[in-house]
Amino acid sequence: MFRVAVDSLEAYFAFDPDRTGELKALDALIQKTAPSLKRHFHAGTPAGEAGMRVKLIGYGQFQYAIKSGKTTSWPVIGVALQKHYISVYMAVTRNGKSLVSCYAGKLGALRSGGNNFSFEKFADLNAPVVGSLFTEAATIFKADKENPVRYMQGS
Repeated sequence: MFRVAVDSLEAYFAFDPDRTGELKALDALIQKTAPSLKRHFHAGTPAGEAGMRVKLIGYGQFQYAIKSGKTTSWPVIGVALQKHYISVYMAVTRNGKSLVSCYAGKLGALRSGGNNFSFEKFADLNAPVVGSLFTEAATIFKADKENPVRYMQGS
């Protein structure tokens, strides 16, 4: 399994020198289009705790609980290096539907799932549309801080 073995935001950006530019281009777009979602390093969650164990660059934060009642801090938008691509995860909905799915087929992504999309090169993305996705996510989160909690619990 591919693991990003780092412990800081700076180290995350530098982990794969061949993709540092791709991460920085995406980061610049997120910071420009969703400035209210503050960037941070998410170290992943320990086994048995709520959330994913993967390390991420996070934007914005919320608390959510799993069935056991345990809670964790999780990013509204998370960016993760994968072995062959970069994935963007989003915990925001529009009218009960994953916000990423509302943009399906428009992002220029290599692949897209219910709450995520992946790409190899930033230049392959439709940056204006991806920026609109980030702006909408930040707007929804600002107006409704519980939106991602409901998404994570299955709406």
